[in-house]
Amino acid sequence: MAWTQQEVRELKEGRYMLIDEEPCRIISIQTSKPGKHGEAKARIDAVGVFDGSKRSVVFPVKHKVQVPMIGKRQAQVLSMTDTEVQLMDLENYETFNLPLDAELKGQLTPGSEIQYIDAMGKRRINRT
Repeated sequence: MAWTQQEVRELKEGRYMLIDEEPCRIISIQTSKPGKHGEAKARIDAVGVFDGSKRSVVFPVKHKVQVPMIGKRQAQVLSMTDTEVQLMDLENYETFNLPLDAELKGQLTPGSEIQYIDAMGKRRINRT
């Protein structure tokens, strides 16, 4: 279980939540006033952490949603190919391969340190 529960009214912009089993970063939250017999609703716009797609959901403010546990870790680049990067985590010395994004090709060199995101069993290079 790599997530916790939180009410929608406790969420803030810049934090994360799960939408369709995908970790997403919250861009904006708009709340509406409660109606005569209804309750207040919140419209949440978010962007997927790993796929980059935009998602929107509407929930009552008392609804509980899943919030993923996002780990930001440091790693060292061991080797590179045209499509993959081999990294070693600097805390537990685990080695793993990640696909190489086109915009990161010129920025990475073997021996350099990077920051990566680890959430819901997926990893992605965050910054060099």
